[in-house]
Formats: sequence, C-alpha cells, structure tokens
Amino acid sequence: MPDLKVQLRADLTTAMKARDELRTATLRMVLAAVSAEEVAGKEARELSDDEVQAVLRREAKKRREAAEAFGSAGRTEQAAREQAEGEVLAGYLPAQLEDADLAAIVADVITRTGASGMEDMGKVMGAANGAVAGRAEGSRVAAEVRRQLG
Repeated sequence: MPDLKVQLRADLTTAMKARDELRTATLRMVLAAVSAEEVAGKEARELSDDEVQAVLRREAKKRREAAEAFGSAGRTEQAAREQAEGEVLAGYLPAQLEDADLAAIVADVITRTGASGMEDMGKVMGAANGAVAGRAEGSRVAAEVRRQLG
C-alpha cells in the first residue's frame, strides 16, 4: 500500500480518537475519493503515491473553488468550512512554488524548447507542467507562460 494512503488512514484514526470533526470529515472525504479512483475504469487497482497526490490536488482545488463560490454568495460560514478543509488537504501536498521560482522554471523550459511566441504555448505548457510536478497550479503556470511568451 502506498505510503501516502497509509499516512492518510493513520491520520484519520488519530483525528477520530481526538474527536477532531473537521479533520475526520476531510480525511474521510479524500479517502473516499481515492477509493473511487481505485475502482474507476475496467479493473480495480492500487494507486501510487503520485496518483494519490493527484487526487489530493483535485480535492484541494474543489475546496478552493467552493470557498470562493460560497464567499461571493455571502455564505461566509460555508466558505470558512471549505477553506479549513483545503488547509487540511494542503498539509499532505508539496509546498507551492514561489512566483520567482516558477518564473525561473518557465524561463528554463522556454530556453530548452526554443519557444519563440504564443504559438509554442502548448509545447511549453507540457514541459513546464512536467518540471513543476504539482508544486504550482496549472492556472499559475499558464499565466507565467503567457507572460513570458507574450
């Protein structure tokens, strides 16, 4: 069993014993998403740590978007809950890149790929997303690529 999934289950047990309702609910939700991903498709399989991290990133993104939606609708209590769940999930994800580090990675990718303009954005995005490896959101990477190619 992948280490991250074991860690999530152990932390769920700890949260349940501590009667930490927010952490318990959040970890149950993410473990359910991992289980659903494992049985999706034609054959059940065990997810690797990278795949579990992809599920965590997807769930964290859902929480951020929900918090923004609730906040703009004036539902501050639900927005705060979604934000708190996102913070719990962020503890299992790698630290996000600073803007300067992201700019340096994108500049390096542009140099390596020989990109010269916006028509090369797809090529640069593919290589940049591989280099970033989940340490920055795709929208941040795309904005930086656009800025440097534009």
